[in-house]
Amino acid sequence: MLKIRRLKGTIGAKVFTDAGDYFGEIEEVNLMNNKVDGWRVRVARDSNLAPFLGGAKGLIIPHQFVKAMGDVVVVSKAAVPSKEEDDMAEGPASSSVSME
Repeated sequence: MLKIRRLKGTIGAKVFTDAGDYFGEIEEVNLMNNKVDGWRVRVARDSNLAPFLGGAKGLIIPHQFVKAMGDVVVVSKAAVPSKEEDDMAEGPASSSVSME
């Protein structure tokens, strides 16, 4: 059975990743052609993910990364920057290996 939710009821809902990390709260919904396109999430200061956002106050999560909506919203960890991505961005130049 298809469940219908009011968008107004999702504003302020807590957002967690599918790995169980607390991310923040839904601040706004983005609509395109009368369909949900994405969710603007305000990052919580006490979130483990806040350091990886470089001081950003929020992040827009595309709707396809939302896995579940209920009392809380669960998003895919792939939608959120992580330490592994930061390490890959630095690349091999950051590690000093001597070929002598």
